[in-house]
Amino acid sequence: MAKNLSNLRAPKKANIGRKRVGRGMGSGMGKTSTRGHKGQGSRSGSSLMRGFEGGQMPLHRRLPKRGFTNIFRVEYTVINLNRIAQVAAEKSVSTIALEDYRPLGLANNRKAMIKILGNGELTVPITITAHKFSQTAIEKIEKAGGKAIALEAKAAE
Repeated sequence: MAKNLSNLRAPKKANIGRKRVGRGMGSGMGKTSTRGHKGQGSRSGSSLMRGFEGGQMPLHRRLPKRGFTNIFRVEYTVINLNRIAQVAAEKSVSTIALEDYRPLGLANNRKAMIKILGNGELTVPITITAHKFSQTAIEKIEKAGGKAIALEAKAAE
């Protein structure tokens, strides 16, 4: 059957109205207004903390606490030499500066801290600017005739 304006219908449950609590017996939610009989939840002003388990020790207190999170940690976007070699071959670039990583698809963030690792081989001479380099990456870049320029890494602000 072809769909047209005469036979359009809303999806199931699309037109179900809001639950109208406390509006008498005819509403289907009369007498206790969906609160049940007696107990903490039936009283006025009742509000329980998130994760309340009826007086049982809550899960977040039963599980052991371990370690800590270093708030001064600096996260680096790691890029391997094989990925740089692939991009250099496709886009024929001879230098990669900090502002080039995002347009070339090597990093997701414009402000990303970049670290170059030496996984893979580099065949073309290329000048690479990054915040950090591994020792093997520096050796392979210089062996291919390129230059590795390390910048002073500033903590993310």
